[in-house]
Amino acid sequence: MFANGLDNSPVNAIEHVSEVKSVGNSTTTPRDLLCDEDAHIVFYNLAESVAERLRELGLKGRTVQISLRDNTLLSFERQLTLPKPTFLANELTDAAMRLLRDNYKWHKPLRSIGVRATQLVPANEIVQLSFFEDETRQQRLEDRDIAVDGIRRRFGYHSIGMALTRKDDKLGKLDAKSDNTIGPVGYFNGSA
Repeated sequence: MFANGLDNSPVNAIEHVSEVKSVGNSTTTPRDLLCDEDAHIVFYNLAESVAERLRELGLKGRTVQISLRDNTLLSFERQLTLPKPTFLANELTDAAMRLLRDNYKWHKPLRSIGVRATQLVPANEIVQLSFFEDETRQQRLEDRDIAVDGIRRRFGYHSIGMALTRKDDKLGKLDAKSDNTIGPVGYFNGSA
């Protein structure tokens, strides 16, 4: 009966929750990236998007991955495991820049780059701190990023930002989170 479409049994909704394995973002840049400073601006914009989504999901990442594609479309990825999990844009950017400096010598301009956090853990997971680590500084940084999230939700993405992203008009205008959010598209409603 079921195979013939004649089954009258009630529909059972099965709650399916997929486990998030990674949070990332990448972009083809508005112009080729020529140096570390160019890459730093774009990595920071991408890392802000990744960090905000991690905070929304209540997660932190242990590993940072970058993807690079040069202007001949040759691409590769590298990754780095952090000493402790994070959802801070600065820490994700620092790791991305370290990977870039260790693995790319600017023989060709970059056309596309990406940042991804993997090995995700709950944000409230207890982490062993060192005796020399300033726990209050870490909390202030987390509070700062959470406050920036709130300001952007209320007043728009470009209402607040780091001075770094204002150095280059083309690269600094990237709103990595909104520009890469996929939503329902009204194909037949005349707005296409």
